[in-house]
Parts: sequence; structure tokens; C-alpha cells
Amino acid sequence: MTKLKELFSDTLIYGISSVLARFINYLLVPLHTKVYGTAQYGVIGLVYAAIAFLNVVFTFGMESAYLRYAKDREKARSVFKTIQLTLLGIATVLAVLLWMLAPLIMPLMSLGSGTHSIFLMMIGILWFDTLALVPFAELRLVRKPVQYAVIRTVNVLINIGLNFYLILGLGWGIEAVFVANLLASGVTTLFLWMLTARMLGGTWQTPILKKAMTFGIPFIPAGLGYVINEMLDRFFLNNYLSDATAAGLYGAGTTPEDVVGIYNACYKLAVFMLLLIQMFRMAWQPFFLRYAEDEEAPELYADVFFYFNIAAAAVFLGIGLFVNQIVQFPIPGLDAYLIDPKFWGGLSIVPVLLGAYWFHGWYMNFSAGVFIEEETKILPKIMLAGAVITVVANLVLIPFFGMMGSAFATLFSYASMALLLYREVRGVYPVPYPIIKVLGMMALVAGCVLLQPWAGMIIDTQWIANLLLLGIGLGGLALFVVSGSVRRPQS
Repeated sequence: MTKLKELFSDTLIYGISSVLARFINYLLVPLHTKVYGTAQYGVIGLVYAAIAFLNVVFTFGMESAYLRYAKDREKARSVFKTIQLTLLGIATVLAVLLWMLAPLIMPLMSLGSGTHSIFLMMIGILWFDTLALVPFAELRLVRKPVQYAVIRTVNVLINIGLNFYLILGLGWGIEAVFVANLLASGVTTLFLWMLTARMLGGTWQTPILKKAMTFGIPFIPAGLGYVINEMLDRFFLNNYLSDATAAGLYGAGTTPEDVVGIYNACYKLAVFMLLLIQMFRMAWQPFFLRYAEDEEAPELYADVFFYFNIAAAAVFLGIGLFVNQIVQFPIPGLDAYLIDPKFWGGLSIVPVLLGAYWFHGWYMNFSAGVFIEEETKILPKIMLAGAVITVVANLVLIPFFGMMGSAFATLFSYASMALLLYREVRGVYPVPYPIIKVLGMMALVAGCVLLQPWAGMIIDTQWIANLLLLGIGLGGLALFVVSGSVRRPQS
């Protein structure tokens, strides 16, 4: 239990910073959805989808490689210098290549000839974020979550402050979003370089680079698969949803660009589950590597999986039941809701996306054995399978169901990847995960959310119906906790 408390403590610190940063950053959603039209917001979503996709190529799997090999603190400085200089070279070459290919790439993001500056800022954001990767990983590895939290929070404060100033103060268009991000990323990266400058005192070692590449390269297709699952749906909605279908599903005059904007805004409500995944991941990777040699590690990891799912079930239940009320939360001083009413037509996708992220949390849990045994070659084929499911499901479902088709494609993909990794990791690093109990949790909370419309008709007051279902769901989760997580043999 002491080790679980250690993980919980680190997760809480990372979580507070992530929640605070996301909460502050989330103020951009009511600002952007109020100021920009659905089509403009769709362009913002497409550019950030491209950033997420390209970030995988720029970083080359080096974050995971650094965490794996820099845990040997005697060699940490040489590992840091070797990987950081490698990323500097890779990022610079790729930035120049993107600049040369701009005429081919920009139309995919609905960027016209007059928006070339946005494309250049996108390249700058990628370059700075790549060179912040290893310094951030170093802070995580040496367990400095407070420093990590402060830097992340300052980054968000700079970003959001510039957004409000440039948009409300100077009246800029969507270019304000990217100027603010570029400046925030640049300041953060420069500060991180100063903070970790001592780590450059090591020596360049080609053997370290070879090991890091061997370990990290499999994360490129794995990362691309993740981004395909996470972001490619925006491009499918923009390019494979016809004007007629968009108008038929969402009203006359609705264009595919509008649908992308609505989808992008409602997708952000799944951020609450994503926050849980991110704060858990930040603490989880260093944690399971620290205790990999412990005899009771498999049981410990099973306990972690159980309690992670309790937390995920509570998040799913709360957001799934009250999503319609959450979007109506007024933002003081902005005369706006959390999400502007013109975007509410996509709220039905939120529970589906919460479920998708929940399965992504399973994937994070199951990845421990792959890291410990250095069997990263398992990951590309699983991510490839997930990417294929995403592509096929989007192509099949979007013409009939629009953005709901994309949401279910994401759910199918994440669930498939989690279950495939579970099957593979059992042969590499067996852990007694309480799968049946966790599936029971999922069924319980999903049932509560699905019953919401009928409960509202019977009780006649939706708030009371939601609170009743929330109580039933939380009571059921409490019973799961009382029943315990992992059955261990009696001594």
C-alpha cells in the first residue's frame, strides 16, 4: 500500500498541475467558440491535428528511450546530451522539409495562400516542443513534479494571456491562436534549457544513440497509430463528409468545415477523462520502472489497474450524466458559456469519446510489461491494427452517421488496441489484472448513462434523475472497492 500511496502522491501532483493547466487552458474554448465561427474553429482543429501527427515524427520515440536509459544516473548526462542533440538535428531538418512542402500540405488543413504565416508558426511550435521533450522527461525521471507543474502552468498562462490580449484586445483572427502558442512554447523551452543545462555536461556516445534508436523507433509507428486514432477523424470529416450529408444530418447550410468545428469543440469535453489518463501516465512510467525488479510487482500493477478503473468510472459517470449542464456553465467576464450554443449539436458524442479514452487508459496500464521486458516491437503492429480500424470505421460510418460515426470509430480502435495489447503482454509479462471486475464497472456506469433519457421522463426533473443515477453508480463502485482488487493465494 505504501507503493500505491507513492504513485497516488506523484499522480496527484502531476494531476493538480495538469488539471490546473487544462482548466486555465480550457478558458480558450469558450473564448474561441464565442468569437470564431464553426468553420474557423474547424480550421484550428485541423492545424492542431497536424501538429499532433507531426510531433510523433519530430520526437522519434526519444521520450520513452530517455526514460528507459537515463534511469542509470551515472550515464544520465551522456544520455541527455546524445538524445537532445539528436532531436535538435532531426527537428531542424524536418522543419526545413515542411517549409519546402508547404504548398502540398496546407490545403489538407484548409489553409489558403493568405495563411502561410499560420503554417510557419505551426512549424515553430513543433520545433520548440520537440526540444522541450527531454528536459521535461528529466524532471519526471528525477521526481521533480513541482518544478514540472510550475513550468507547465506558466506555459499555459502565457498562452491564454496572449490569446485574450490578441483576440479581445487587438481583434486578431485565428492567427492569434498560433502566435500565442508559439511564444509560450518558445519561452518554456528556453527556460527548460537553462534549468537542465548541467545535463549537457556529458559526452556524445554513439552506442547510446544506437540503443535509444532501437528502443525508440518502434514508438514512431505506435505514436502515429495513436495520432491517427486521435486526430485523423477531423480530416475524414472535412474531406469525406459531403455537403449534402452534412446538411441532411445537421441542418441546411451546414458544411463539412462546420461539422469539424462542432466535433472539435465537443471532443474537448472528453478532456476530463484525458486529464486522468495524462496525470496517471506522467507518474506511472517512472513508477513501474522503479519497481520492475520487485517480486510483488505483478500484483502491485494489478492493484494499480483496479484503482485506476475506479477513478475512470467515476469520471465517466459524472461527465456522461451532466454533460448538458456542464456546457451551460457561464464564464464570468466573457458573457459566454463553457461552449457556445452553436456547438451543442455534437454533445451526443461525448460519452462515446469518454469510453474511448477509458480504454486508452487500459492500454497505458498494459504497456508496463512491454517497457520492462523491452519488447517494444509489440507496439507497432497493435497501433497499426488500431489505425486500420480507425480508417475503415471512419470511411464506413461517416457517410451515414457523421461525427457520431467518427466517435464510434475512435471507441472501436482504442478498445481493440487495449485488448490486443492485453493478449500480447500476458505472454511477455503476466499480471493478474482483474478484467472481469473492471468490465463489471464499465457495464454499471455505461448503464447509468444510457438510462438517463428514460429516467428523466419518469422522474420529470432531469437534475433529480441524474443525481439518482449518479448515486446508484457511485454506490455500485463503492461495492467494487469493498470487494477488493486482486485475489492473492492464501498463505
